[in-house]
Amino acid sequence: MENDKIVVGLDIGTTKICAIVGRKNEFGKLEVLGMGKAESDGVIRGIVTNIDKTVNAIEKAVKEAEDQSGIDIRVVNVGIAGQHIKSSIHHGSITRNSNDDEITIEDINRLNNDMYRIVIPPGSEIIHVMPQDYTVDYEDGIKDPVGMSGVKLEADFHVITAQTNAINNINKCVKRAGLEIENLILEPLASSLAVLSDEEKEAGICLIDIGGGTTDIAIFHDNIIRHTAVIPFGGNIITSDIKQGCMVMQHQAELLKTKFGKAIGEEASPNEIVAIPGIRNRPAKEISIRNLANIIEARMEEIIELAHTEIITSGFENRLAGGIVITGGGSQLNSLKQLVEYMTGMDARIGYPNEHLGKSKVDSVKSPMYATSVGLVLSGFRALDNREDRYKEAKGGGKLTAKKREAGGDFFAKILNKTKGLLIDDLDGSKDY
Repeated sequence: MENDKIVVGLDIGTTKICAIVGRKNEFGKLEVLGMGKAESDGVIRGIVTNIDKTVNAIEKAVKEAEDQSGIDIRVVNVGIAGQHIKSSIHHGSITRNSNDDEITIEDINRLNNDMYRIVIPPGSEIIHVMPQDYTVDYEDGIKDPVGMSGVKLEADFHVITAQTNAINNINKCVKRAGLEIENLILEPLASSLAVLSDEEKEAGICLIDIGGGTTDIAIFHDNIIRHTAVIPFGGNIITSDIKQGCMVMQHQAELLKTKFGKAIGEEASPNEIVAIPGIRNRPAKEISIRNLANIIEARMEEIIELAHTEIITSGFENRLAGGIVITGGGSQLNSLKQLVEYMTGMDARIGYPNEHLGKSKVDSVKSPMYATSVGLVLSGFRALDNREDRYKEAKGGGKLTAKKREAGGDFFAKILNKTKGLLIDDLDGSKDY
């Protein structure tokens, strides 16, 4: 039964490590059974820098999720992010033996698998290969060539690579926590599953996921991902700016940002003052809310400018009818939507992971800061559904539907299965546990 399947998402972020346990209800919506989170001390800008601290945080988050859900967690879907993530476009082609035979799913897989053999920089590994448009005998713009006749099959591929060491460190942390990785997925892809609709991806949209250590960019058009990027700034850099600019402690700076912060300085009252307790009997420090907003605005403008540059670089700036969706913990700043619209000239909205959520035990999961975590669970169900389709196909049921589905625009399930093989190879080849 559909609601008997349990999927767990594990988001190893810069500020928090979050585990979410979910299942699909009778309406196909995601029901969150439990959530656990722990402070992330061993991750900087999406990269694991301290194995022991990260393992301890994973164990704490998973234990909390287990206690809340009553589920014994052993397999997880993990997100990967960080400045080391690189994306590029590559062209691939194969020549078929006969023009008379129809193009099959095996031909598509052969073309896709060839892309995993392209030359990439040393110390990097391909984590996702995502087809864009196909070309059959020089007829381009084809989304699904299965069933067509032709000799030469070509396609442009969006190839995403990550540092081998970063992948291995995630593997080590998860394995030492007593868990197994089912799928490894790029975090902005996971977030897009949680906060973007199919209509938005079809019309053209840019997702900006502002996390603690990084800001992730994903651009979609015609329901295909066209561009990804990682900006090495997030909410933590704003907290550091407040700490230095206002001369306060780190935790005080974080509270100032979340409780009183605004992304537009002009919207803050010049007469509003907040008092911060002094250190060791020193007098309280008074902070101007207008000054606080000016500090935040300066850094947010930098992040938005970098994101807008990525949109321009992608070549899709004038084709994003859906505008921009902002999500992640950093999206909760007051007036951020208005600042993004002012700086980019595009429509914007805050992305909440509500569209695919049903009634859940944990209401806080509807916050933008859990978009990636929810998306990791949804991506696990996508891969699960795809495996069932292939099983039915092997048993002789629903062949056409399964073939068309795998060859079409739903690239998530395809790339997840290839990534699992990559993870198994890494685990077999690594001796330091």
